[in-house]
Amino acid sequence: MHRRGFNVTLFSKSLFPTTAFAAACLAGTALVSPALAQGTGGQLPPINVDASRLYGGIVGASTAVITAEDIARSPGQTVQDVLATVPGVQIKNLFGGVNGAGSVVDLRGFGAFASANTLILINGRRVNDVDLAGVDLSTIPLQSIERIEVTKGNSGAVLYGDNAIGGVVNIITKTGASSGKPIAMRAEAGVGSFNQRLGNVSASVNAGPWSSAVFGNAISSDGYRVNNALRQSNGVGEVRYSTSDFSAFLNLSGDNQSLGLPGGRATSEFGTGINRLATDPRGAATPFDRGEKQGKNATAGFTKSLWDGAELIVDGGVRDKQQQGSFPGDLPLSPFNARFVDSSLQTWSVTPRVSIKNSLFGLRSNILTGVDYYDAAYGSNRSRYAGDAPIHVYNLKQQTLAGYWQQTIGLLPSTDFSYGGRLQNTKLQARDKLDMSAPNWFGDPQASPLNTDETNHALHVGIEHRINDNFAVFARAAQAFRTPNVDERIGSGPFFAPGTFNLKTQTSHDVEGGIRIHSGPLDIQSSYYDMRLKNEIQFNPALFYNINLDPTHRYGSETSATLRASDTVRLRGGFAYTRAVFSEGQFAGNDVPLVSRVTAYGGVSWDVWQRYLVFDATVRYWGARRMDNDQRNFQPLIPANATIDLKLSGEIDRFFWSFSVNNLLDVLTYDYAIASASTYGSFNAYPLPGRSYMLKAGVTF
Repeated sequence: MHRRGFNVTLFSKSLFPTTAFAAACLAGTALVSPALAQGTGGQLPPINVDASRLYGGIVGASTAVITAEDIARSPGQTVQDVLATVPGVQIKNLFGGVNGAGSVVDLRGFGAFASANTLILINGRRVNDVDLAGVDLSTIPLQSIERIEVTKGNSGAVLYGDNAIGGVVNIITKTGASSGKPIAMRAEAGVGSFNQRLGNVSASVNAGPWSSAVFGNAISSDGYRVNNALRQSNGVGEVRYSTSDFSAFLNLSGDNQSLGLPGGRATSEFGTGINRLATDPRGAATPFDRGEKQGKNATAGFTKSLWDGAELIVDGGVRDKQQQGSFPGDLPLSPFNARFVDSSLQTWSVTPRVSIKNSLFGLRSNILTGVDYYDAAYGSNRSRYAGDAPIHVYNLKQQTLAGYWQQTIGLLPSTDFSYGGRLQNTKLQARDKLDMSAPNWFGDPQASPLNTDETNHALHVGIEHRINDNFAVFARAAQAFRTPNVDERIGSGPFFAPGTFNLKTQTSHDVEGGIRIHSGPLDIQSSYYDMRLKNEIQFNPALFYNINLDPTHRYGSETSATLRASDTVRLRGGFAYTRAVFSEGQFAGNDVPLVSRVTAYGGVSWDVWQRYLVFDATVRYWGARRMDNDQRNFQPLIPANATIDLKLSGEIDRFFWSFSVNNLLDVLTYDYAIASASTYGSFNAYPLPGRSYMLKAGVTF
């Protein structure tokens, strides 16, 4: 969802003054202790900006930057926990599992379909796949992350294509040169609640133009609930070669995950009427369901200087994902409710582009233009039980070819303007092979074949103006699209009626405007946005298949602030108001499910005793939200709630440690529930862990 880099100091002048001003405001999110900032004269250290397509951010867009220091000091244990402190980000967790396994990041209120409307990048390369599973951020080692860039709204669609309706999350990983040492090593181990055990290791080597880095981690836990055990390991390695006018890299990664899927806790259990949510929140409705996943990825590329200010950047890669899901169902077991899914997805890509930074008619100009090609092949065998002959064999092939252009122009020393467009062609071939002689076939029909060839476009225009050294305004307008993924196409027909694979492409138009304030120790960013969508894709629970909705409307505001109260104390906070409503059709005026109208957070970081003892705390609040399957808005709401997370940490010489307490007040929470379409008060909720602990210690070499 990524490239060779250059160094910038966030408080220095850059090519575009307003972009530098925005970066300075965003730097307030980087809570760096004096010990970490040694040698920088009390200022934040330079950030090694990887050459992603976001050169200083997209002009006019609302953005946030989370640094490696933010991540290291966060009481949260996962990427999702860290992202939850960005205003406008909401989290959905189905399983209550540790390490954030299966959690989904939602930008700007897409509820159950957030994973398909939030684009995830790693080093500027999209990693969203053509299925509905979404990107599992728990497979990215936290210690491998240099920073996370969050760009809200759909302007990122010009540079990256579909899935960027709600926004873009770009995760920049560390390189071998990040440590600045010839050889550096780090090892960490931890123990925590629910029999959690983890280990992290990393190493980097620098020798002349060569550098390399490896990161690995492993985690195991029994989980908060019955049948909630997690076993996971991840690894990533990279080799780079860099000179003044040429660089190249090879990146390899892999992950393996096994996760128990306990299902929801019913408020009125079928057959008994017992409220399992109240009497046994940690139990399992599906004691035998589980999911397995294996991933392998390879990316390689180079950057070559063509002339002064111009670079050719070429990279490509392949991702291979294998997934197995066994769903025998709830008790008593029945083959009618059981299913076994064995899927494979392989995606090849090549993304050449040219970056040109020079003067155009006397104006400062930055042009980024390129071509993206992706070729994905998806196969899925669907049977009742593992080992049975598949009833359905789905095969889908999708190729996308896109060209894009984005230019940023310095109209005045204090004003930047950007515009861009993308044209993308998508070809899809979908087939379903039905075997009526397979065990436990119950009469479901074969889906009709589909061949489509469609072209879509995305547009962006944005402006930023710095009124003075402390105050700036920004605004943008954009159009984006999202093509249906393979799982949505497979479920595009009514139950026991032939599927068609055929859904319309979702489109969105949004506008946004805001301010940035940077005044000494205080940084504030605030914006208001309005988004209108056509053909939004969602699951219709009454009809049991995916449909294109009537038009929907999203609007809201997001504000973040940081304050350096002293040399040792930093305060931070944020607030977001998010409305997602049906604007036409039978549900006109109703809320889209699973979207909290109000979310907020606050935090403090205190260097109690230099680097030897530091304290961090975060309070996170999310408002009530409608349950999944409650488009009618007649069911009770998922309750509003709040959690408090604390962390003590420190380092002595080469040794470091931390002790975290999450959900300090042991609040019973859930942020996902699915409601009955007919019976008031009947729903299944997915409880989240109560108070939990994590103790970690490690050493650097």
